[in-house]
Amino acid sequence: MAQEPANGSRELALFAAQLALEKKGLDLHLLEVGQISIIADYFLLVTGTTAVQVHAISDHLVESLKKSGFYALRIEGYREGWWVVLDYGGVVIHIFQPEARTFYDLERLWSEAPQVVLAGSENRNL
Repeated sequence: MAQEPANGSRELALFAAQLALEKKGLDLHLLEVGQISIIADYFLLVTGTTAVQVHAISDHLVESLKKSGFYALRIEGYREGWWVVLDYGGVVIHIFQPEARTFYDLERLWSEAPQVVLAGSENRNL
């Protein structure tokens, strides 16, 4: 079962973003969807250039978060590596290949959600 960090979902989301950057995740966006939906508090969107990189980012997140005491409630799409979803309850992490990111366009779908500025990701766009 996923645990919420002492300071809440925001800190978990920011930590996950830092971990994704460690594996060279691109075009990171953190959306505060909790203000407009009950699905989660935050969506973290990350792009990996290939299935191999999507797997590497996913593996790094799952392993590092587990070491910190956070366990995914659900993992979807890992086998294909086109769009992996890591559900941590208050934080849902979406890791896409570029084509999947463009096709599903979650930024547009959740355009009403406020974006959180992520330090270190400003020059990491595709």
